[in-house]
Amino acid sequence: MRSEQSKIELERKLGLFSITNIVIANMIGAGIFTTSGLLLRDLQNPLLMLLLWFIGGLIALCGALSYGELGASFPHAGGEYVFLSRLLHPLAGFLSGWVSFFVGFSAPIAASAIGFSEYLARTIPFLNQPVHLGLILSPSITKKFIAIFIILLFTMVHLRGISLGARVQNILTLGKIGLIIFLITLGFASSKGNWHHLLEAEKSSFSFSSLKVIGLSLMWIMFAYSGWNASAYIGSEIRKPEKHLPLSLLLGTGAVIVLYLALNLFYIYSLPLEEMKGVISVGGLATGRLLGPSWEKFVSLLIAFALFSSLSAFIILGPRVYYAMAKDGLFFPFAATVNPKTKVPSLSILLQAMIAIVIALSGAFEHILTYMGFSLGIFPLLAVFGVFKLRYHRLATLRLPGFPFTQIIYLMAGTSILILGFLQSPGPSIIAILTVLAGIPAYFIFKKKIKIKERQSIL
Repeated sequence: MRSEQSKIELERKLGLFSITNIVIANMIGAGIFTTSGLLLRDLQNPLLMLLLWFIGGLIALCGALSYGELGASFPHAGGEYVFLSRLLHPLAGFLSGWVSFFVGFSAPIAASAIGFSEYLARTIPFLNQPVHLGLILSPSITKKFIAIFIILLFTMVHLRGISLGARVQNILTLGKIGLIIFLITLGFASSKGNWHHLLEAEKSSFSFSSLKVIGLSLMWIMFAYSGWNASAYIGSEIRKPEKHLPLSLLLGTGAVIVLYLALNLFYIYSLPLEEMKGVISVGGLATGRLLGPSWEKFVSLLIAFALFSSLSAFIILGPRVYYAMAKDGLFFPFAATVNPKTKVPSLSILLQAMIAIVIALSGAFEHILTYMGFSLGIFPLLAVFGVFKLRYHRLATLRLPGFPFTQIIYLMAGTSILILGFLQSPGPSIIAILTVLAGIPAYFIFKKKIKIKERQSIL
């Protein structure tokens, strides 16, 4: 039965509209709705924060152009795992998938679920109070339980099949885009904010210390932009991948840059520097300041549900990486099992949910952000470097404009962000590095099992 199931392949059912929605949904998640207050706390300068959001968008666009070429040349499930395995070395591909397993998808699922619980608590005040259920549950524990429930709920949805998952994803993403446009339009139309908030800044001199803060801030911003490469992970399920995959990356990334800049302008227009600093549920607070407490609760609830879209997208994408690794014998064999009825890698989806729940139960939100930001910055650098090899060996089936400048910009910016982020916040960064290093012995264990199976098949 297992051998028959392992022969079942993923189906090419997704068109340009669906995969562009997946890119947008993957990008617009917990990051934009939760990090701006934390960023302003450290940067102390609204204009600098806006500039960094713009720079982050340009870096993401350079990455999208690079992945467009890679995805068109290797239109298979797996993303960086496939690119790096083919262009550099199977170990590099395995480590990218290993990090995706722990960080690339499971951790953002946890972050989106936690973001949902934070915004929900802004609309339901008793969630910020201790709950008595035989024993006393603190507000933080209550929010974690809510986050776990949401992870399990959407895991069940995506176990039902990619067609249902894509329909749910389209509805959630269009709703989220509509919410952001509605929020921005309503806020600016109220005329109750103040553009002078843009000029509020605490005096500071430029130094290496401030450069480290900028580096860590960009790391968090790049986490908010992560997902610009989303459709590359589901290449095996895209119709006309050579055409639709690159276009989805560019359309999705361009749309998100515009929305992010507009949303941050809305936050700054609504709130003075001192009120915005350090606030996680900044969207709800900004709305409350402009439109009143009732609107604050309503919009906070809408943002909470909007986070479902990104959480849902992560649940779609991650298991396709584990599926691709398992197909090559470099992950647990059960991860390659495709449900014969729903045609999804169901065991991979369940495994990812378990890891996301563990992450949701551990760690402070901003530590999770740094851990994710550092981890997710490593392997896209290697993949973008792979474009040079792709061109050199004339393997590219599609040549997008900007080469080699877009690749050089991405590589220089990404490397600088990692170094500065590490210097500013070494603890979570070291944990991210250890996560990568732990994959090295795992790779050789899986390779050894492959060799044993090959010998047994010969005998």
